[in-house]
Amino acid sequence: MNDATNRNDWHQTDDLHAPRGKGDPFAAAIRATRMPMLITDPNQPDNPIVFANEAFFKLTGYSHCEVIGKNCRFLQGPQTNFNDVAKIRDAVQNREDIAVDLLNYRKDGSSFWNALYMSPVIDESGKLLYFFASQLDVTERKQAEQEIFQQKTSFEVAVRARTKELERALESKNTLIHEVDHRVKNNLQIVASLILMQSRNVKDEAARDTLRSVLGRIEALSAVHKLLYQSNDLPLLNVAHLVRDLVTNLMASSARENIAVSFDLDDIEVPAEKASPIALLINELVTNALKHAFEPEQPGKIYVRVKDGDGKVIVEVADDGKGFEGKGSTASFGMKLIESLGQQLRTRAQWVPTKPGTLVRLSVPASQIS
Repeated sequence: MNDATNRNDWHQTDDLHAPRGKGDPFAAAIRATRMPMLITDPNQPDNPIVFANEAFFKLTGYSHCEVIGKNCRFLQGPQTNFNDVAKIRDAVQNREDIAVDLLNYRKDGSSFWNALYMSPVIDESGKLLYFFASQLDVTERKQAEQEIFQQKTSFEVAVRARTKELERALESKNTLIHEVDHRVKNNLQIVASLILMQSRNVKDEAARDTLRSVLGRIEALSAVHKLLYQSNDLPLLNVAHLVRDLVTNLMASSARENIAVSFDLDDIEVPAEKASPIALLINELVTNALKHAFEPEQPGKIYVRVKDGDGKVIVEVADDGKGFEGKGSTASFGMKLIESLGQQLRTRAQWVPTKPGTLVRLSVPASQIS
């Protein structure tokens, strides 16, 4: 037993190497515990081990004479994380506690994960006497953590791969739907062109007026598919964009430059399948105002509002024209269409004289277009 082993200033334990059952009970507990423990002396060169218990020898495979007097670094190996080693060195220099999981190596070369806890022993005068260290083999825990990490990584890789597959499938679907909307829009424009050509060859004014009404409705549907083709969010369509484009086109085709339009539109998104009845409703109401609210040379204004609130979407078309009593004949196709479209949206049109002009209001339950 060397001089370091017999030092008397480890006053708490008398002689740590005393036979089992003799000496200080604290020292006896350290010797007998199943947890690997050791003590180093920082007052000697290279901070050597001055005590290790039987559990430490059993864990590492080294004998008493192979351990005592050596620095603990002999347990390190090629895959030991030297950043963790640096943390231990800093803790020793700063006389601090440290807890770290360190990959160590046994005498036979096999590795194990060592949950190291090290703490300085300082006397009443502040002098550093020893470092006390406990070890615990946590290899199974670290392996389980590694397996979980690998499984998590594999799962994330699989999720990313599946996500890319779904994105590609969605992109293909979006491309197909865009192509369908584009073709529908083009076909509607062809039909509209045919109706326009036919109307120019019809001499009967009533028949020509009917064809122009049909043309307006087809152009309203075409506007829906145009926006769907341009939209990046295929399931939804912005009503404000739809209404503004539709009414602007109606005003341009009417050639009524003396009639202005005022918009008050909330950004409301509706499913694509609900956009068509809304477009047709706006088309009928604005067309009705253009045809009946103003005399041929009379200036005026049309107000179009789409507002969101209180669980309903309010659609209003108003004018400051000559107005009328009631809502007119319900036998006309336009009135029947407005009533039918309102039923699709679970609402009814309210015709309100405003003096001057007329206001038509539809309160659409938000559940019908959400």
